[in-house]
Amino acid sequence: MGRVKKGQPCSVKGCNEPAVRSLSPSYSSFLVRAGLDVTESSRLYLCESHYKKLKKLRSEEEKLERWRLTG
Repeated sequence: MGRVKKGQPCSVKGCNEPAVRSLSPSYSSFLVRAGLDVTESSRLYLCESHYKKLKKLRSEEEKLERWRLTG
């Protein structure tokens, strides 16, 4: 049983919602750009609302990168 199922709280400072996703620390740069202050650890745990924010920002940046590379 993983930490998310055990009720690990969200890694964003000031948020005590239960986490729904566990991410590697490489995503911390996206979180900083989204304006979220996260605690440093070996894994990042995000609640549903913070994960939604991260996913939206990441998809926008990837779309811009695809446009930049294709012309």
